[in-house]
Amino acid sequence: MKHKVYKAIINAIKTGKLTEPFTKQDFETCCPGLGDGTYNAFLHKHAKGNPGGNSELLERIRPGQFRCLRPFKYGC
Repeated sequence: MKHKVYKAIINAIKTGKLTEPFTKQDFETCCPGLGDGTYNAFLHKHAKGNPGGNSELLERIRPGQFRCLRPFKYGC
């Protein structure tokens, strides 16, 4: 499913399972089963200003802490 990881984060935020700012550990705890390496890679890969030019979905608040950029994307 396209955007599965992003949608899992948004759903967890909307249901109150994940509060912002969140860490990789917070993300992994409330969204289990997304696959090895997904948690850390996704957060850094999709942070605002990422060097790869990937979609910017998150903002780094301070080292290791993130929040989602608003408005949510992809119909979330």
